[in-house]
Amino acid sequence: MLDIIKEVLNIISEKGFDAYVVGGFVRDLYIGKISDDVDICTSATPKDLKAIFEDAILPKEEYGSVTLYYNNVRFEITTFRTENKYINNRIPSQIEYTNDLLLDIKRRDFTINTVCLDKNLNYIDLLDGIKDIKSKIIKTVITASESMELDSLRMLRAIRFATVLDFDLDEDLKKAIKKNRELLVNLSYFRKKSELDKIFNNQNIKKGLSLIEELGLGKYLDLNNINKINTNVLGLAIWAQLDDISKYPFNSVEKDQIKKIKTLMHESVLDNYNLYYYGLYISQIVGELKGIDKKNITKAYNSLQIKSREEIDITINEICESLNRKPDAFLKEIYFDLERKILYNKLSNKKRILKSYIIKQYK
Repeated sequence: MLDIIKEVLNIISEKGFDAYVVGGFVRDLYIGKISDDVDICTSATPKDLKAIFEDAILPKEEYGSVTLYYNNVRFEITTFRTENKYINNRIPSQIEYTNDLLLDIKRRDFTINTVCLDKNLNYIDLLDGIKDIKSKIIKTVITASESMELDSLRMLRAIRFATVLDFDLDEDLKKAIKKNRELLVNLSYFRKKSELDKIFNNQNIKKGLSLIEELGLGKYLDLNNINKINTNVLGLAIWAQLDDISKYPFNSVEKDQIKKIKTLMHESVLDNYNLYYYGLYISQIVGELKGIDKKNITKAYNSLQIKSREEIDITINEICESLNRKPDAFLKEIYFDLERKILYNKLSNKKRILKSYIIKQYK
């Protein structure tokens, strides 16, 4: 991975441009982790980069990042720039290219994200980012209040970094978040969900939720009962415990799983039929919320005679032949009955036994 990064930096450098890896990859590397995506800042413009790398994907919007896939590594390459006059506390309305690395990193959010790697993989630290990484503290590059006013998403990013990295927020940053928290209302729910997903899916979730509560952000994120969340689970199981999340953009699979978790949570027992109907994944999540050992749920699920209706050992044609009837709506009732009887072990899932029961019960 590092060899590939060094190769890309050197290719850009050989064309007469400065280039550095910057941001999360460098921060994580210093901590001892390797990230998947790599951000590069450079004095080369998008047009220059396209001339250097034919496969580079130019940005759709002006001044965006160039995307490059090189030896199966994804690079986001951005020209050195300064930013001015943010729109809606989120997007810069005016940016200018520059040849100055320092000016470029001064526009970034937190000092821990300003450390760079040069083409020889040496650390370049112009704003004491390494000091803050070592101290496990999250500080803004400019004054905290100004930083939050410029880009309100930084409030959630700060909490996300604190959660994922197990760092602490600088006291000035905490004060600035409290002061500017109303700006979260103007953020798109897509952006809010993206950051919250990363917090909700992390094993250190308690820290993230604690910060959201401490800083009083629940009201502005429409997370009204966040102080009652059971953190034995992660991800969608966290969302499912929240009162009203209708404003957040979930895909169809997420919506279905959240609905199932919410419904099963209100069932008094997690019996064989619920295990069968909701499946192992949803059942394990709800089991953890109810304090049921995951091993016991897995054992109970694996002991089910059937895991789906297709596993019932008699076909539609065989049922119809046994009853001397043509296929009709009655089959739905029979299959529902068979499911229940088999799942509660009142019938063995064997063709001979099922056929005998159907003839006796329905003919």
